[in-house]
Amino acid sequence: MKYVVTGGRGFIGSHFVEEALNRGDIVIDIDKMNYASHENLPWDNHPNYTFLKADISELEHLPTCDVLINFAAESHVDNSIKDTGPFIKSNVLGVHNLLELVRGKLPYARPLFFHISTDEVYGDRSDGSFTESDKLTPSNPYSATKAAAEMLVLSYARTYQMDYIITRSANNYGPRQYEEKLMSKSITSIKEGKQIPIHGDGSYIRDWTYVKDNVSGILSIIDQGIKNEIFNIAAENHMTNLQVVGDVLEWFDKDESSLMFVENRWGQDLRYSISAKKLREIGWAPKHINGLYKWF
Repeated sequence: MKYVVTGGRGFIGSHFVEEALNRGDIVIDIDKMNYASHENLPWDNHPNYTFLKADISELEHLPTCDVLINFAAESHVDNSIKDTGPFIKSNVLGVHNLLELVRGKLPYARPLFFHISTDEVYGDRSDGSFTESDKLTPSNPYSATKAAAEMLVLSYARTYQMDYIITRSANNYGPRQYEEKLMSKSITSIKEGKQIPIHGDGSYIRDWTYVKDNVSGILSIIDQGIKNEIFNIAAENHMTNLQVVGDVLEWFDKDESSLMFVENRWGQDLRYSISAKKLREIGWAPKHINGLYKWF
């Protein structure tokens, strides 16, 4: 299999690239190298790996491939609230440009357009779990741009007969995650002797999914040749922010004096929950469940 991967130097994208190379696949990695990208990775000199530095919103040529998988995105909610511009450029205009590049190829040469989205496009809910057919009600600029990108993908698929897959993953955690996210920020804060900042009262619930389980879900879909579907990917491992940082404190033998409660985020969603039943029905199952996995 030959992949073009966008955002392959980032968090989830780098784990996909690593696994694809381990399987013997060919990877062309396109990344603009922003603040969350990794400068040096163990596979930089791998014979099946090629790196191209480029912004997806400005890309002029798409290399030939079987699957174009788009991980590239601005993804930090707090940053989207402060300045929506970069999120519009990357998450909407960037996706539009990729779709145009695929559309410009002859039909037989068009790759599968595999778009990585997020559970945040659904918004929050007090109970139950969202399924793939539920209405999208994003509640912050980041999730709104991801929902807009999905609409573009679906519209191009219908209008121009382009094959696609969309996955909506729950909160990912694991190695190589930039420290602006709760889990990585908590670990970094403890290592540096700082307090862990907690928004509001820490009661907000998220579904915590280990990054390698997300990647295995993506590959399960690709391996089975599935096209023109949407899948949720989630370990269905629900924890409050306080429970998450509580685990981190336990890992490092620290107590609650290492916590610092800060002003709540604007428009904070209370609870995210998605059902991965559809993905489980094709044989996928997460390996890291029942609490957080300590990977280090």
